Amino acid sequence: MKILITGGAGFIGSNLAKRLVYDGHQVTVLDSLLRGNKLDKDTYSKIHFIKGDVRDLTIVTQASVNCDVIFHFAAVLGVDIVADNPVETMDVEVIGTRNVVEAAAANNVKKIMYASTSGIYGHSAFENTLTEEVLVDPRTSYAMAKRYNEIYLASHHEEKGLNVTSLRFFNVYGSNQDNRMVVPLFFEQALSNQPITVFGSGNQTRDFTYIDDTIDACVHLMNKTGCHIVNIANEQEWRIAELAVLIKDLTKSSSEIIFLEAPKKRYDYEVERRVGSSDKLMKLVGHKPETNLEQGLKLIYEKNYTN
Repeated sequence: MKILITGGAGFIGSNLAKRLVYDGHQVTVLDSLLRGNKLDKDTYSKIHFIKGDVRDLTIVTQASVNCDVIFHFAAVLGVDIVADNPVETMDVEVIGTRNVVEAAAANNVKKIMYASTSGIYGHSAFENTLTEEVLVDPRTSYAMAKRYNEIYLASHHEEKGLNVTSLRFFNVYGSNQDNRMVVPLFFEQALSNQPITVFGSGNQTRDFTYIDDTIDACVHLMNKTGCHIVNIANEQEWRIAELAVLIKDLTKSSSEIIFLEAPKKRYDYEVERRVGSSDKLMKLVGHKPETNLEQGLKLIYEKNYTN
């Protein structure tokens, strides 16, 4: 198939591009490169790359000509960056998604795969494993825009028959992720024997999903017709303090683990508990993420930090 990935030079998008090229698809990547380029040289040489902003309808329309599927992954990412740039965050989400939908209509694209987030669950359902049926509670500009786009895409399915899948990612991690995210930040701190900095008590939990499992789910879901909202979660919760210890032990670091008060601007992002259910994913594609956090961290360490 011919496939467009918006935001395809980012962490998840670049890994997806690599997989799709390996699978024999013709891939176009549209990315502004404002936050760098994570496409490796081999993958870059095998795709068609367009530097541009997803908020430019003309560029999105041109990039999607003759495409079968659009993976719409362009977004502003990173808690601090999002918190400091709420208008840009929402513009990229709302305008970008509208442009992707209009381009899909103009070019008769069969399917849109949208990168949503587990962040839309917000502070609700602390005591529960999160299913797609849980009443969501988005608190941040990022999460609100993501939820708006889920509804917007579903509305286009209902009214115009557009095939759409919104992917609710749960704390994706893996090689080539930058240190705006907690796993690479802890690795960087541990390997330099600097203090590993944990915000809050460290008892807050997250459901960490390894990048290869995430990409595998994306690839299988792109063949599904209809309208779906799907969690991609590992279904295991780990305390952030436990993550710090795992990385410290794995790297044989002498780093001290220290606990800091979270900045006020991070409050709405500091959820106490989050673990997702991938039962719906299992029903749709027949499997779910299997790499546990210890295995995933070891894979990252062996691939990137050992000879």
